[in-house]
Amino acid sequence: MAARSLNKVLLIGNLTRDPEMRYTNSGVPVVTFGIATNKSWKDSDGETKELAEFHNLVAWNKMAEICQQLLAVGMKVYVEGSLNTRSWEGDDGVKRYKTEVRVDEMILLDSKGKDGAGIDEDSKPSQGDEDKQEAPVEEEAPKDEDPLEEDLPF
Repeated sequence: MAARSLNKVLLIGNLTRDPEMRYTNSGVPVVTFGIATNKSWKDSDGETKELAEFHNLVAWNKMAEICQQLLAVGMKVYVEGSLNTRSWEGDDGVKRYKTEVRVDEMILLDSKGKDGAGIDEDSKPSQGDEDKQEAPVEEEAPKDEDPLEEDLPF
């Protein structure tokens, strides 16, 4: 019997950027966003040290739509998922890699929701802007950027 393995990520942190919705060539919704987690400890001199880690997250299908609707920069959120690493070749011929957390579960830890996340009335998109925001992405990404418009096997 083969040895078991586990690929599971649990994070509680604050969004560092608003979710960005895109669609694959076959119309599957995918959203990307970032979360920061913080850690603090006392060093040998008794001074408190702090470290922030930044994580790239990606959500697909219905979870992508939910994240797009509910999340905004600064919100505290719990996410559960798995690590996925993608690779592609840039215009310069260099192979590039990106490791992301694929979100399976998400729980809002802010009771305010998106409307209470510090978004001013003036900066809220109008109804027409929301329609534009969720329109399919038809332009091709430059070769040295993430090829999220492609259908990925995971």
